Amino acid sequence: MAEAQQPTHRAGLTAAVLAPVFLGMAPVLGKLAYLGGSDPFTVAATRTVVAAACLWLAYLLFGRRYIYIYPVGLLGCVVVGAVNGIGSLFYYNGLQYLNASVVQLLNATYLVFVVILARLGGHPLTVRTVIRATLALMAVGLLTGGVDGEISWLGAGLIIGNAILFAGTLILSQRVLYEMPSPTVTLYVVTTMAVVVVMARVMYRLEWIPQQPQAVAAILALGATTAIARLLLFAGVKQLGSLQTMLFGIFETAVALFMSFVFLHDQLTLIQWIGVAVLLISLLLLHPDDLTKQKTSELPILNMSGIALEHIAFTQAFGNQKDVLSQEELDMLTRMLNGPSPNDKPESPSSSS
Repeated sequence: MAEAQQPTHRAGLTAAVLAPVFLGMAPVLGKLAYLGGSDPFTVAATRTVVAAACLWLAYLLFGRRYIYIYPVGLLGCVVVGAVNGIGSLFYYNGLQYLNASVVQLLNATYLVFVVILARLGGHPLTVRTVIRATLALMAVGLLTGGVDGEISWLGAGLIIGNAILFAGTLILSQRVLYEMPSPTVTLYVVTTMAVVVVMARVMYRLEWIPQQPQAVAAILALGATTAIARLLLFAGVKQLGSLQTMLFGIFETAVALFMSFVFLHDQLTLIQWIGVAVLLISLLLLHPDDLTKQKTSELPILNMSGIALEHIAFTQAFGNQKDVLSQEELDMLTRMLNGPSPNDKPESPSSSS
């Protein structure tokens, strides 16, 4: 069994390593689109529509079996996609006020928020986690220039808001991915994102704004990298869990800083470089316990027998055909379908409190 799981684990590890490479391109491509005359709502809407269209086309041609989804699974994907879509609106509106390097560094705080949200979701909040969160907040203060007043606090607030929502996306997606294969989740999450941001774009401005060729090329590249990044991200979360996957997010910051320097000639001040160092310390203060895939993050969204049956159908369709339900799982499923047996002892009030 362990040998059979090794290829899957390696695939998840590869996906987790590659995802930050494509995620790190977002601030630079977004800035290039702005320089070409585009606006935040158009960039957010068009890139997500392009990403969704790429996924639908690829699935229709090569992976139609991943298009099937059951209602409760679709609901979970809609929740994740809506949160991620709102976060993307925060991100691209904040990007217009800050340079790409600072945006990426502020957005990297989502790594800390992932750990905090995971702790609030059922794990004790340790002293180490508090220290990491405090260091991250100190880094934010240094990266935004302290009291110099040279940084847009509106932009910084929007980016940090996106970081919190993106952390929530990772936590929620692990629960959704318990039920379904990652390609299916990716398709419907990105599709929901497209619906959310297009609605926001229509409310912002109905008519199409003329785009220069540079903006069109940047947005198309942004759409393609978004599709690839989400596929890799959810594949990593599926196999490794959200906490393990987010560890590799440090590489995303390195990619964004390098591309910002090469294509946009961004420069950081001495104080901001100190903030980079503090942020890296916060991100690297990880303990092996933080990287263990927790059972509380593997629970289904809702505990209903219908979901359990649909989960079995998905396992048969997409999983290893050699996999079989354990006796414990069969007993649990029987109790859900038929109700408790007369031999089951009722739970005492003290144990449920």
